[in-house]
Amino acid sequence: SLKHQLRANVSYAALPNDLREMLQRRLGDLERQLLSKVAELEDEKSLLHNETSAHRQKTETALNALLERVSELEKGNSAFKSPDEFKVSLPLRTNYLYGKIKKTLPELYAFTVCLWLRSSASPGIGTPFSYAVPGQANEIVLIEWGNNPIELLINDKVAQLPLFISDGKWHHICITWTTRDGMWEAFQDGEKLGTGENLAPWHPIKPGGVLILGQEQDTVGGRFDATQAFVGEMSQFNIWDRVLKAEDISNIANCSANMPGNIVPWVDNNVDVFGGATKWPVETCEERLLDL
Repeated sequence: SLKHQLRANVSYAALPNDLREMLQRRLGDLERQLLSKVAELEDEKSLLHNETSAHRQKTETALNALLERVSELEKGNSAFKSPDEFKVSLPLRTNYLYGKIKKTLPELYAFTVCLWLRSSASPGIGTPFSYAVPGQANEIVLIEWGNNPIELLINDKVAQLPLFISDGKWHHICITWTTRDGMWEAFQDGEKLGTGENLAPWHPIKPGGVLILGQEQDTVGGRFDATQAFVGEMSQFNIWDRVLKAEDISNIANCSANMPGNIVPWVDNNVDVFGGATKWPVETCEERLLDL
């Protein structure tokens, strides 16, 4: 267009031949330079557009990942800093305050149950937990009732445990059992205080029952007796399908290891509370340890 405009404004007839040729060459060079510059600008525009699109896509991908993570956390719906940093409080001796574990147990040939608890109830702290199955309400029960020692029941058979936990302080309790000869061990605050055998030997723990915190079951999931209710607080109730080593139990009790139960882990969304039982943030493991 520039060449056409110059040609329109200049009378070629008035110019010598060699000057006209030089002018035409210069006009051709200028036109090629202009076209090259336009092409360069177009390339830069296209490259910038591609970079902007890539940046936008990268940003959108990061935002979507964040939104998915937020959604996952909301589904977890834990009211606590960490899903396991809570305790269940059962402040009254009634037949209607209790907690319930949503997960049930598979068939077990051995187990370890550990928990932190604090109680000064008298006489006896009651029933920290019970597991009932159809046909056997006392499949697994830990109970301190009246002036009796604390007892472990397996398939309604009884072993008395040398545990002393009714002083109103936090204590870490672990109980192990295996169907082989009915061997059991009792640990308090990381120390083995007792062991025995012939507690329901060769009896596998039946699956599909109901785990209750704070009450003794006379039928599966119900018929609680207020005189056997646990009064106090508990936390970190975990169950494994094996006998834990004494070293592992000691490490859990002294706060140097965190080992969630592989059968029942202590997590907020696995524990429901009923009848006025409540969940609260729990003291740190180290604070519970100082309470001993």
